[in-house]
Amino acid sequence: MRGRAWKFGHDIDTDMIIPARYLNTSDPAELARHCMEDADPSFAGRVQPGDVIVAGRNFGCGSSREHAPLAIKACGVSCVIAASFARIFYRNAFNIGLPILESPEAAAGIRQGDEVEVDLGSGTITNLTRGEQYRAAPVPPFMQEIIAAGGLINYVRRRLGKDEV
Repeated sequence: MRGRAWKFGHDIDTDMIIPARYLNTSDPAELARHCMEDADPSFAGRVQPGDVIVAGRNFGCGSSREHAPLAIKACGVSCVIAASFARIFYRNAFNIGLPILESPEAAAGIRQGDEVEVDLGSGTITNLTRGEQYRAAPVPPFMQEIIAAGGLINYVRRRLGKDEV
């Protein structure tokens, strides 16, 4: 994965990711139009497919809504890198097929607009703009399969060889 970095601070909660006023829908395209609206009103209109969100500690704290990682994925973000994640966001992200990596060093070293490359299998994060490399725990192969399937439901369908679970 390779894209431009969008930098956010600490404690970005699910209301900043997708404000509660938009939770009357679960349509990914509609959620994408409002992604990060309260943190950066220009984000949804400027983010490009493949871009990466980079944030500080406790990303995705707040409510347990799956709308938050769904909005991020739907607007084209390929990966979220943070110093740490709220546990429920961590699980929800993988459940819907959004790759995330914890790396305090990457969160501190990457700047807004830097070009970033991510290798989930090795946990390597490369800041191409600054010529720096950071480490995160590699994403285990079965979790990479969940991501590749587009989320847990699709993964289970494939494993069962069925169209519906």
